[in-house]
Amino acid sequence: MTPDQLAALHARAFTTPAPWRAGSFAALLDSPLVFLIADADHRSFALGRVVAGEAELLTLATDPACRRHGLARARLDAFDAEARARGAERAFLEVAEDNAAARALYAACGWTAQGRRPGYYVAPTGASVAALILCKSFA
Repeated sequence: MTPDQLAALHARAFTTPAPWRAGSFAALLDSPLVFLIADADHRSFALGRVVAGEAELLTLATDPACRRHGLARARLDAFDAEARARGAERAFLEVAEDNAAARALYAACGWTAQGRRPGYYVAPTGASVAALILCKSFA
């Protein structure tokens, strides 16, 4: 997927946090530490990086019209495999505290809460939303 395609899908999938722009995706993809996992039909993707044995799931997006079909779970499984292949022993991510669907998916995939960042995101209404820091061990 191109940075423009990633940004378009991200905009369909997110309001909180704010969707990323194509330039942000392009800058991230320029790093050899960053990897992209997308389905062939451009309905979902995961973007991650591995540094010093630790993986970060930067973002995970699924087209709202294609949710509840296992696409995000498949991207998470592929993220795990790629992170392990790159030497990660553990992974972390941040998720909006009010994103119940994402939190349920992450919990089902073995992610556990390790911390909370109050006021980390800003909702379209201007309200502050906390981020939960989730972790997963590959050991």
